[in-house]
Amino acid sequence: MAGNLVEEKIKVGALVVDVRTEDEFMDEAFPGAINIPVGELQVRMKELEPKDRPLVLYCASGARSALAARILKAAGWTDVINAGGLWDMPGY
Repeated sequence: MAGNLVEEKIKVGALVVDVRTEDEFMDEAFPGAINIPVGELQVRMKELEPKDRPLVLYCASGARSALAARILKAAGWTDVINAGGLWDMPGY
């Protein structure tokens, strides 16, 4: 089940990345998440290195985080999970 995998990744130290806009992030976000809007991802990828670092991505519905996951995987990231929307995050 995806939710369990997301929870396990977070427990072992995955970086949680909110790919929504800064305004959405400021309104509410998953505890400990960093904000890199999907539109800024191409120029801010270095902030997520190393490329084998576990990443858990989320947005509002899962569409932007799916796009962000595709972008990161195409750029060589090896451990990326699209968790879906904020309300899909474990314990949220």
